[in-house]
Amino acid sequence: MTSEASQQREKVTLTLPASLKRRLMKIKKQTGMSLSAIYTEALEEYITKQERRKWRDAAKKAKKHYLEDEKLRAWSSIDGEDFCEY
Repeated sequence: MTSEASQQREKVTLTLPASLKRRLMKIKKQTGMSLSAIYTEALEEYITKQERRKWRDAAKKAKKHYLEDEKLRAWSSIDGEDFCEY
């Protein structure tokens, strides 16, 4: 895994509402972080949240399919345990 410092960087431009920019500048001043570091941290958190949501939704669909499919439940209960309980 490469460290953040050694990763190639690309410059981007974005437009923010003025109120959000003011809040951002307060955080920058309070933390001493660069705007780039704040943007990077916020985007990493947002992307991770979206990826987790995707996996959670897929798991819910799989569980629904499992609960609705009698043959699948019968096949998967060979060992006497129901995997949905985990």
